Amino acid sequence: MMVLITYDVQTSSPEGSKRLRAVSKICQNYGQRVQNSVFECLVDPMQFKQLKVQLEAVIDPTADSLRYYMLGANWKRKVEHVGAKQGYDPEGLLLL
Repeated sequence: MMVLITYDVQTSSPEGSKRLRAVSKICQNYGQRVQNSVFECLVDPMQFKQLKVQLEAVIDPTADSLRYYMLGANWKRKVEHVGAKQGYDPEGLLLL
């Protein structure tokens, strides 16, 4: 399933900056950054559970926020891209 993850981490302190880097790194392990604080993650239900546990262990819920948007299996019909950055297909061919 495709999950869109957005986050806002308070960075007015060194601890906040550290949390921001940690959240970004966790998201990079599961998906692709599509905007500064937005990731598209193609995960199965178990991976999504692990991702949530990891993210929610890092943030400060009194200062930071996370949002999960479940786009499901038919996500390609729900995403439209317009603009400079080229979209990508996480299910497409990967050349190394």
